[in-house]
Amino acid sequence: MTTMQPLPGIRIRHLRLAGVSRNYDVDFTQDQRVRDLSVVAGAFSSGKTAVLEFIAYGLGGKRHPRHPEVLRKVRSCLLEVELSGEPHVIERPVGEPSKVAYVRRGTLDSPPLSKPESRTIEPAGAPESLSALLLGHCKLEGVQLREAPSSRESRTDPLSIRDLMNLAFLPNERIASMNFLFENEYMKKHKLKQVVDVVFGVHDDRAVELGQRIKELGVRLTQARSELAAARAFVDEQDVPTVGALIAEQYEGELRELTEQLRALDEAAQAGTTFAGRLRREHQQAAERARRAAGVVRDCETQLTRMMPLRAQYADDLVKLNMLAEAQRLFDPLSVTTCPACLNRLPVPPSVENGSCSLCSHELPYDDGHRTLGTATAEHSSDEGRLDVAAEIRATKARLKEITAYVEGLDSSLATLKLQAEDAAIDEERAAAAVDEATSPTVTPFLAARDNIQRRREEVLRHLQHAENATKLQAGLEKRAALVERQEAQIERLREERDRLGDAAQDRDLVVGRISGRYSELLRQWRYPKLSQPVIDTNLVPHVRGGSYREASSGARTLLTLAWQLAVFEVAVETSAAHPGFLMIDSPQKNLGHGATRDAVIADAIAIDDFYRHLTSWLAEQGAGAQVIIVDNSPPVLVEENVVVRYSRNEDRPPYGLIDDETTTDEGSPELPPHPA
Repeated sequence: MTTMQPLPGIRIRHLRLAGVSRNYDVDFTQDQRVRDLSVVAGAFSSGKTAVLEFIAYGLGGKRHPRHPEVLRKVRSCLLEVELSGEPHVIERPVGEPSKVAYVRRGTLDSPPLSKPESRTIEPAGAPESLSALLLGHCKLEGVQLREAPSSRESRTDPLSIRDLMNLAFLPNERIASMNFLFENEYMKKHKLKQVVDVVFGVHDDRAVELGQRIKELGVRLTQARSELAAARAFVDEQDVPTVGALIAEQYEGELRELTEQLRALDEAAQAGTTFAGRLRREHQQAAERARRAAGVVRDCETQLTRMMPLRAQYADDLVKLNMLAEAQRLFDPLSVTTCPACLNRLPVPPSVENGSCSLCSHELPYDDGHRTLGTATAEHSSDEGRLDVAAEIRATKARLKEITAYVEGLDSSLATLKLQAEDAAIDEERAAAAVDEATSPTVTPFLAARDNIQRRREEVLRHLQHAENATKLQAGLEKRAALVERQEAQIERLREERDRLGDAAQDRDLVVGRISGRYSELLRQWRYPKLSQPVIDTNLVPHVRGGSYREASSGARTLLTLAWQLAVFEVAVETSAAHPGFLMIDSPQKNLGHGATRDAVIADAIAIDDFYRHLTSWLAEQGAGAQVIIVDNSPPVLVEENVVVRYSRNEDRPPYGLIDDETTTDEGSPELPPHPA
């Protein structure tokens, strides 16, 4: 059985919203292969539409969903895609829409195959932009769109991936819309028509446009070849081996072998010195005694350092108290010898006359015959307020004596403690020497062998580093060479396309006719009521029953817009046109069974099963390799196995929604009123 080759373009593999404490994932693969049909199902306001919007954001969209729970929980959007069959991861920050995306080869859950490459979002036409990368895989790199299609003198704008997404993403607001083809926006309407023509290769001035693309790619090819030649010259100067990866594997094996030898040698050395266990224990005990003796010496010295200033302070206090006692005994600073009123010297000192003070005539409780200033107050006061100098002197002397005795004891014991510490240190040295003497004859050969292995290991590490650097340089060369080959293949394909060019008008009529035929076929399969004259005109406007889709009812417009989008997609895939190869549809049952705007006539006549039945059969046959992702509130049972996730908006039936750990608003109230998915 031959393996089917992947179609060119883009396929969506996995969406991951990286959060603060966890990730939120939607997987579109089964057994590591992209599902052809994926359905995101569930209740209203559960985040289904946000899945498609984040995919569009990862592919270069200007904005991402800004629901409160998203801004609280999500920090970056990672989109795993297949670009021409090769897995890549595109990462963009979430918050303020980023101006840069980071692209690397590989998958989300495997080690990256390349360093992340920075790709700008604007301008879309820049060679280093994300749009240029994606369009290159859709065979549309370098396409220019004229601002005024009817004027050859018109300025041109580069085609962007956002322009192409109008054919790959049918959002809810465009389904059944009377502005489905951007009739109310002149520039967008003409750009959509140009994009369809470019995708199918039937636009005007194809030869001129292809020549410009070939010329531009030729300039890029020349630059890429120059960079490749410069890189090869640098590698040649560095004398890098061309088999760096193989050499690296050899050195890695040798490194593992040397590490194992070191481990075995250490085990052997340990086993060979077990006989010295008693000596080691004696050495440990001697070391412990030495540590304790040194600690005692440090404690003693610390105590001496603290007690000496204290003893000096007490001695100073004792001197001050002795001076105070001498002053009270020798001097009476409070004796009154001068009259406080006239300042003349008193003929006699104050005394007690008839039980009263001779100065103030105040009655005194007792009489000692002689008064000095303050004597009566002191006699009337209690003993608590009087300073007993003698008692303080005795107490201070006692404390000073105790401190002096303690300090002298410490000082006298310090010398002995130092001798003990020195003896303990000498005992430890002797025990260590005994261990060395006993084990040296056994350990020395091991040490010599270990040194040799260690030197060899360091040498292998150096060689391994050189080999890894060589591998990186070779990978860089291969990347540049692959870029040159890809650009050469693109130029060759464009030249072949230019050589095959026919009449643009006739080719376009054939394409529009085929799209119109598929549009009619789809409406018949879906049992459109009273179907007549289904056609898509040359301006790509869908008609039915002789009128434009804008004249139909709401439910009918749902079917007409779905049929238009699917017809363009299916014909593009079947003809290998330059379409991304995937299609996202939001709410195909709009107005057919959900909500207050239900179109009863259409809904009663149409079975949504027919829509899904056609998709599954087409994807299995003519559309093999294409991808369709649909958001639907209640898909039918026949596509149950295609449901990749079902959001319940019920805490008892997880997952609650896309951000499944957000079930209430900030205030703790129930979730916001439902809005379309």
